[in-house]
Amino acid sequence: MSIRKIITYPHPVLREKAKQITVFDETLQTLVRDMADTMWAAPGVGLAANQIGVALQVVVVDNSTEDDQRHYITLVNPVISDGEGSIIDEEGCLSVIECTANVKRFRKIHVTAQDVEGQPLEFDAEDRYARIIQHEVDHLLGTLFIDRLSSLKRALYKKKLKKILQEQE
Repeated sequence: MSIRKIITYPHPVLREKAKQITVFDETLQTLVRDMADTMWAAPGVGLAANQIGVALQVVVVDNSTEDDQRHYITLVNPVISDGEGSIIDEEGCLSVIECTANVKRFRKIHVTAQDVEGQPLEFDAEDRYARIIQHEVDHLLGTLFIDRLSSLKRALYKKKLKKILQEQE
């Protein structure tokens, strides 16, 4: 297990559509463990594989409770369906530095996926949990939360990011 480098916008891998996973082996299990370690070290509550430069359809989502520290669910080849209701809440992203914004998402979703061993998963998620899953699945489609903002807010962020990147050089 190791902590991997989180790729940040505007790196092109973040815009790639992730490939479906067909092989469920030790390499995938190692990737998932590394993703969980990376997510927690950041710290974050979710991470998609392309955020660490691996364009495969796998996400990890922290589903820890106070009694159950450091627990996560792995979603391989996830599909979201049956979105219900909507709610606007603040989001940020480990791959989109120095930006948070209010984003509209479904309040409740139905998720089908596979676990790290290839076994089917199917469940409903609501509220914050649903928001995190939607955010991470967007990554697998090459979509960032800033794509869900108005063109003005996106333009302002890109201007801010350009300044940040110039200062880092």
